[in-house]
Amino acid sequence: MLIVSYDFASNKVRSKFSKFLEKYGYRIQYSVFQVKNSTRVLRNIMAEIKLRYSKKFKNTDSIVIFPTCGSCNDKVIRYGYAKHDEDDVVYFG
Repeated sequence: MLIVSYDFASNKVRSKFSKFLEKYGYRIQYSVFQVKNSTRVLRNIMAEIKLRYSKKFKNTDSIVIFPTCGSCNDKVIRYGYAKHDEDDVVYFG
């Protein structure tokens, strides 16, 4: 799993970046996404940041990507609504 955290001063840039990240994962906090960890996904995200977003950075803008190892994923502690993020869903039709 990758955790991608971002902060842009521009609402427009922040909104575009969040919509971009929605293709790869889901929002766990307002400016924090959980993304499937794969070399291809990480490469795509980094390429998009370099090509589209890094030139729009202002002094206070930032993106931080935290990779986690497989065994670390099992140690994540969740509370509140977040504790259901990893639950399996069963549908009966």
